[in-house]
Amino acid sequence: MTDAATVLAAGAVATAEAIAEGRTSARAVVETTLARIAAANDRLHAFIAVMADEARAEADMLDTVQSFGQRRGPLHGVPVAVKDIIDVAGQRTRAGSLTRDHLPAAAADAWCVSRLRAAGAIVVGKTHTVEYAFGGWGTNPIAGTPVNPHDATTHRVPGGSSSGTGVAVGAGLVPIGFGTDTGGSVRLPAAWCGTVGHKTSMGLVSRAGVVPLALHFDTIGPLARTVRDAAVMSQVLLGSDPADPSTEAGPGLDLGSGLEAGVRGLTLGVLAIDPDITVDDGVAASFSAAAAALEKAGARLVPVSLPESLATYTQACGELMMVEGAHHHGVLAREAPCRLGGWAARRIGGGFDIPATRYFAGVEIRRQRMAAARAFLAGNGIDALILPTTPVPAVPLTQVDEAGAPGIFTRFVNYLEWCGVSVPVAPTATGLPVGFQVVAPRFADALALRIARSVEAAVSGPFPLPA
Repeated sequence: MTDAATVLAAGAVATAEAIAEGRTSARAVVETTLARIAAANDRLHAFIAVMADEARAEADMLDTVQSFGQRRGPLHGVPVAVKDIIDVAGQRTRAGSLTRDHLPAAAADAWCVSRLRAAGAIVVGKTHTVEYAFGGWGTNPIAGTPVNPHDATTHRVPGGSSSGTGVAVGAGLVPIGFGTDTGGSVRLPAAWCGTVGHKTSMGLVSRAGVVPLALHFDTIGPLARTVRDAAVMSQVLLGSDPADPSTEAGPGLDLGSGLEAGVRGLTLGVLAIDPDITVDDGVAASFSAAAAALEKAGARLVPVSLPESLATYTQACGELMMVEGAHHHGVLAREAPCRLGGWAARRIGGGFDIPATRYFAGVEIRRQRMAAARAFLAGNGIDALILPTTPVPAVPLTQVDEAGAPGIFTRFVNYLEWCGVSVPVAPTATGLPVGFQVVAPRFADALALRIARSVEAAVSGPFPLPA
């Protein structure tokens, strides 16, 4: 038998293969995972709830199924963490907030959770999130801020809003986990915690059973140890769901078979950064080295600028998010006394200050900008864009500027309904992860993952787990 810890460190696909080959068992994998969580969670604050008994029972059932020569799917026996804005049957969905304490446990799994269970994954627990998923640093003064696992001495931000999942995967507690991404909330924790994060195209994955923030931008995607793990998890999640009309336009995609096709013959646009944005020297160096590796592998790299600045897309996206956040949760910001954290209340309540005429103008302008961006890429023969995921590595919690926009390099992807993958590259001199972002047009997720896999191969990934 192979040690379960060894296969878990290699990722979800490797774990499923080891179980399939009888080198370990689903129960051994789950026990190892639960032991890791028990040993580290007090320090890392990744999980808000651990479903130990349920996970053991599920593992035993899957081992029994396999003993009869059957497997449930490509993630048979693989532990998964679920961000706590996503419903898991029998568990409360807290959304990182005290304002949901009165609600009963979810009666059923969210669509995305049910799809993963059908593929054989085992839910081991729910992870912390920024309150109502509205914030990119990963901070939560109400439920507590998870600890970035790549600095043992300083509490650094994990990235948000999928903060707990980023920490859980980045620390090696689980090989895959759920995030949601409205303006960068999968890719930011992926970049700062050293994981792969796939922001899926709008309409690929149903949001049914997920607490909404802004349905014009909300997407669901994996955080994972490897690009292949992310591709396999995303593939399982695809499908049309009548409960989420956005999925009616989603095409059938094959996200996995072309991962090793490389980048030869592709034209990649190196996206220009607004002149007033400062990129950390370590981030810039790691990005440049990985970009050079893509060029060496046969990609053509060209400098490009989108029709609008990153700041323009970011600000416009933020305004629409605030209005939609106020629509869904604004009553909470107007309670007296207010039970939301200060910055969650400001962000959600800020939507009330934007007139309806400005909101609808913003929706129309967005459609125009989406068309212009699509035309720009097509007209210039650009297959995908590349840029850092964040301008800086994870900062100490004490240095967070909550008024700032950590998603300055990510929000434009949501605004344009595109897809993006953050893959870790060489760390900074102090050992902090750096995210390399691949951005592709809507429904070109297979291409984005293929390019990300080439980056991962060039840097000898996956990123090392913390000691």
